[in-house]
Amino acid sequence: MDFNCLYVFENIIHSFIFLVKHTCLIPCCISFSKVESYGTKEDDSAQECKSDTEEADIRKTEANSQFRCEHVKTEHNQKEQVTPRRLSRGQFWLKLEAEGTYQCTVTGLIFDVTKAAVIKYSVLSWSKYADYVKKPWIVGGPIFDVSCDSASVLTSIQFPHSLSLNDHESDMTFKVLHIKSTGPAFEPSVDHSVTHVKWHVSSFSPVGPVIQTQEPVQYNGAVILYKVVNNHPSLSFRVYVATNNDSFIKDISKSVKHSDKKFIKIDKPPVCLKRLQNGKRYRLISESEAEITPEEIEFVDGSLLKLKSYIEVYLEQPMEFTLSLIELESEEIVWKAKLRECDWILHDQNKNEQKRKTVRNRRRKSSNSLSDEEFYNKRLKGRDISDGTKAKTTLTDQQLMTLAKKMGKDWKEIAIECLKLEMKDIQQIQAKEEEVNVHKFLMLEKWRKGEKSNGTAQNLYDSLKDHVSYEIIQILEGFLEQT
Repeated sequence: MDFNCLYVFENIIHSFIFLVKHTCLIPCCISFSKVESYGTKEDDSAQECKSDTEEADIRKTEANSQFRCEHVKTEHNQKEQVTPRRLSRGQFWLKLEAEGTYQCTVTGLIFDVTKAAVIKYSVLSWSKYADYVKKPWIVGGPIFDVSCDSASVLTSIQFPHSLSLNDHESDMTFKVLHIKSTGPAFEPSVDHSVTHVKWHVSSFSPVGPVIQTQEPVQYNGAVILYKVVNNHPSLSFRVYVATNNDSFIKDISKSVKHSDKKFIKIDKPPVCLKRLQNGKRYRLISESEAEITPEEIEFVDGSLLKLKSYIEVYLEQPMEFTLSLIELESEEIVWKAKLRECDWILHDQNKNEQKRKTVRNRRRKSSNSLSDEEFYNKRLKGRDISDGTKAKTTLTDQQLMTLAKKMGKDWKEIAIECLKLEMKDIQQIQAKEEEVNVHKFLMLEKWRKGEKSNGTAQNLYDSLKDHVSYEIIQILEGFLEQT
C-alpha cells in the first residue's frame, strides 16, 4: 500500500471515529435540567454552585447552538457554523463570504447561498399570526423574518422544527406559512429531516414551518424557570413547560419582562425531554413543603396563544429544594432540578456589582461634557415641562411621509409591536395602494388618527426610539426642534 492510499485510509478511519463520537450533536433541542446528587455542607454547596455555574455556562453555549439530544439520529451535511452579530430589536446579522451552506449557531437556521451575501433575520411571535394557522394545520417550529441584500443569492432556508418525529412521520405534511404583502400563503417544503424543514426562498417576509397530520404530535420540550425578585424572605417561582420553539420561548421572556413583578431567569444544566405531547398530564412536585399552583397541568402547545400558562411555586422560608416534573400516565420523572440559594444570590451579587460599575461610569461622565444624546434627552425632559403646548403639535402629512420614506422592510412589525396596529389594519392599507412608501405613510396616518391630539413627534419618538434606525430618530429629533 503506497503512502497516498494509507493517507486516505487513515482519513476514513478518523472520520468514522468522529461520527461515532458525535452522534448526539445535532442542532434542534433546548432541554431540561440535569439530575445530580449534592452534599449538605455549606462549603460543598458553595463549591457545587460554582461548578454548576461553570457547567451551565458551557451547556448554555451548547443550547444556544441548539444541540440535539441522544435519541435523535445525527445528520452529516457540509455546513459551516457561523455566529451572527446581534443588532437592536432582537435582529441578527450575518455576512457570508462565499457560496455555500451555513448554519447559525444561535437560531439553528441553515442558509444556502450562491455567492457572498449579507443576511438579516429575527425571531417573531406566532401569536401575531394566530388567525392564519387553523386546523388541520399546527405550528411546527419558530417563525422568522429574513431578508438578504441580494434576493437571488439566498436560494433556500432550512427552519429548525420542534417535533420529535416517530413512526408516523410519513403521515405528516410539512409546509411553511409565508406572510406575504398580498396575504398568507401555505407554500410547500422542499424536504424535511429530524431537525429541519427546507424551503426554497420565494420572497422575503415572515415565514415559519407548519405541519398537517392525523396522528398525535410529539414535541421536544423545555422547562423554563424564573424567580421573583423582591425584598421578601419567601421564594416565588414561575415554571413554564414549553415546546422547544424559539418563538414560544421569546414570548415567555417578553411576558416576564413586561410583568408587574421583577424576575431573574434560573439556568440549570440541560438534559433532554422526549416526546412532549398535547393532552398529556404532568404534575410538578417539591421535596420541601411548597405551594404549587396548579399541581397538575395538561400540556398544550401554546405557540399561538398571547398568554402563556405557567406553574407558580411558593415557599414561605428560603431553603434549598428539589422540583420534579412527572408525567402522570407513565409516572416517569421527565425533569428534575435542585435549586440552591446561590442560584439567585450570585445573580444578585453580579447585579449589584454591575450597578456599582454603572454609578462609577456615570460619575466619570458627569465630570466631562454630556454626549449629544444625553444633552438632547435632558432638553426633551425640560421641554415636556416648560413647553408642553408646543410639544402637543400633531405631526403633519409631510412629516409622516418623510418618516415613511426612511422606514425599512420591518415597518409592519413596527406598526404592530410599537404603534399597536393590528394585522387587519396592515391588510386594509395594502389593499388600497401598491406603492410601499404610501403603505408606510398610511400606517403612520392610521396611528396619528388613533392617537388624536397625542399624534405628536414626542409621542412617536417615545414609541419608536428603541426600535428604529438612528436616521429615523434624527428626523424625529429634528421635528421636536421645530416645535
